Amino acid sequence: MTTDYQIIFCTCPDKDTAEKIARLLVENNLAACVNIVPNITSIYRWQGETEQADEFLLLIKAHQATYSALESMIKTHHPYQLPEIIAVAIERGLPDYLNWIASCHSSTRFS
Repeated sequence: MTTDYQIIFCTCPDKDTAEKIARLLVENNLAACVNIVPNITSIYRWQGETEQADEFLLLIKAHQATYSALESMIKTHHPYQLPEIIAVAIERGLPDYLNWIASCHSSTRFS
C-alpha cells in the first residue's frame, strides 16, 4: 500500500530557526505537523572538510502535493547555503492519521 504522504527531514542550526520554519509550514497549510527534535549532532563533509554541528531536526508530515511550495518556503527562510531537505514517501500509516494530514491542506481534501 502506498500513500500520497511524505515525511521531510530538515536540519536547522538553532531552536529559533526550527520553530520559525515549523510554524510557517503549518500556518501556510504546507504541513500538518512538524516535530522538532533538539540536540542532535551532525557530522558531515562540507567543502572538502569534515564538519560537526549541533542542530535541531524537523520531521515534517505533509501531503506530497505540497512538496514544491514547502521546499520553496524552507529555502526562503533557512540560513544555510545548502539546507537539508529530504522527502521520504510514507508507505503505510494509520488511515485516520493520514486522512488528518490530508485535511490540514487547503488544496487537498480526502475522505
